[in-house]
Amino acid sequence: MGLLDGKVAIIPGAGRGIGREEALLFGSEGASVVVNDIGGSVSGEGGDRTPAQEVVDAITSAGGTGMVNSDDISSWSGAKSLINQAVDTYGSLDILVNNAGILRDKMSFNMDESDWDDVLRVHLKGHFTCSHFAAVYWRNKSKTGEPTSGRIVNTSSEAGLFGNAGQANYAAAKGGIASLTIVLARELQRYGVTANAIAPRARTRMTEDLFGAMAAKPAEGFDVWDPKNIANVVAFLAAPASADVNGQILVVFGGSIYAMSAFKAAGQVTRDAAWSPEELIAAKGELFKGIGSDVPAFSFI
Repeated sequence: MGLLDGKVAIIPGAGRGIGREEALLFGSEGASVVVNDIGGSVSGEGGDRTPAQEVVDAITSAGGTGMVNSDDISSWSGAKSLINQAVDTYGSLDILVNNAGILRDKMSFNMDESDWDDVLRVHLKGHFTCSHFAAVYWRNKSKTGEPTSGRIVNTSSEAGLFGNAGQANYAAAKGGIASLTIVLARELQRYGVTANAIAPRARTRMTEDLFGAMAAKPAEGFDVWDPKNIANVVAFLAAPASADVNGQILVVFGGSIYAMSAFKAAGQVTRDAAWSPEELIAAKGELFKGIGSDVPAFSFI
């Protein structure tokens, strides 16, 4: 018996990296997996079905079930086609793991309009489009009286939670995904659907330049950068037994998993009257006393 026996899962961006490991694990745990990937470069150019087909071949050769989809999930029609293909082929949809993304790092003063638009389109819009059409499917199913159980697992980033210089577009998209996850969790729980997010740190094409030699594979011992570590946590969130986990954001690195808290007040000033700018200048020590004086840096928790 597999953890995900009989489930149907869609994983956009599953041709390489974390998505690939998620797809392979899901297939080994009994899920029918739709491997979506256009096969573009890290920056989003080009297309090649080969990586996605290789993942499907690995799933089926191990006795699992999978198929390739190469729709562009950053478009409304592409996401709809992806969801429809899974339902039409396998008869249902149970799990959506949003993972697709591209990277175009530049300082804000050097960034082009297309760098901003394309990164937001693939990451944030791509997460929303797939979630939208999956939510439509689950809501309609629930309204017919059928028992409904759905899982959405989104992929945020520590860059989105803490910010990182040179990644205004990426951090904005990933921060948006964290907020989107909380909204989806609130909206869909009445239909038996959960939405959670991971902020993973692993060895992929997108992190090679960022982490460099730090993320090199060790000759022996536990590989904290192995993307398989992330896939295990995603399978946990996708499992039927995790129906009580909803609206959570987990930072995952090696064997460390951090459940993140939402924004909360770290300092305050309160009175029954408006504050003038001059009064706030005088009171800023009290207002910000629970916050460090420096701009928060990209976090290695």
